[in-house]
Amino acid sequence: MSSFVLPSPVRPGDVIAVVAPSSPFGHDDFWRGLAWLRDRYRLLVEPSILSRDGYLAGSDDRRRAEMIRAMTLPDVRAIIAARGGYGATRIELDLPWNELVRSPRWLVGFSDITSLHVRANALGIASIHAPHVTGLGRAAPRIRAAFLRALERPAASFAWENLRVIHPGCARGVVIGGNLSMLYAMAAAGRLVVPAGAILAIEDVTERPYRVDRMLTALLSGNHLASASGIVFGSFSACEPGPDGRSISDVINERTARLGIPVFAGAPFGHEDPNEAFVLGREVRLEISSKTSGSVTF
Repeated sequence: MSSFVLPSPVRPGDVIAVVAPSSPFGHDDFWRGLAWLRDRYRLLVEPSILSRDGYLAGSDDRRRAEMIRAMTLPDVRAIIAARGGYGATRIELDLPWNELVRSPRWLVGFSDITSLHVRANALGIASIHAPHVTGLGRAAPRIRAAFLRALERPAASFAWENLRVIHPGCARGVVIGGNLSMLYAMAAAGRLVVPAGAILAIEDVTERPYRVDRMLTALLSGNHLASASGIVFGSFSACEPGPDGRSISDVINERTARLGIPVFAGAPFGHEDPNEAFVLGREVRLEISSKTSGSVTF
């Protein structure tokens, strides 16, 4: 199994950079999330973060410069995305990844931020799959507590219980992954790395089952899932069946059966509540509790 570098735990009073490498966002939720973070940390926020260029949070140049600053300033301990959406892949190649290796710090977010997780994890640097700033403003206490645990106690033990068993079995490995659409896109770009024995965590939103089938099939055909020792699926929000009636559960069951590895579903992460933070790059265990339920232990 691969060994990942965990950046130093964040402490109250540390500097956190808030960035918008993807899409623009609602200001009310942003200010609420920012206020909650400000009570505990010192925040670095560029005034241009509120920029809008169509479906992007400003130009590529603006978003690239913001990320470069967050990844290179020595005092920054974590980089938290304001929102996902789309756009991180347009600047991802130009970011100073060698600086992240030299001076590791936490990359925090989900959805479109999966592309940044993929690059960091391919370099052996752990990151945090977690709500964005706009989600933290309205998050329940349980979600905020999980966020703080991931940032400040990244090696702490916890478990997701009562998950649905799709294919039974037990496995152990480092957890990587994120949004299925982004994993599919990064695989197409030749930048998806799945370490031998890894546990894949996968979620998505607003995708018809046939599109989920297409993406899983592409990952299967490209041998991107061949080295995984297990898969845990989070929520697939607004992914209702089409007129054919085929569901996401049907697709997951059928497309992963040939792998011969444990597959669980219903984990508390994704584009709906609950979206619990967890560290990508940590070792986890998939275990069967009964014929129909299992757990993931961090």
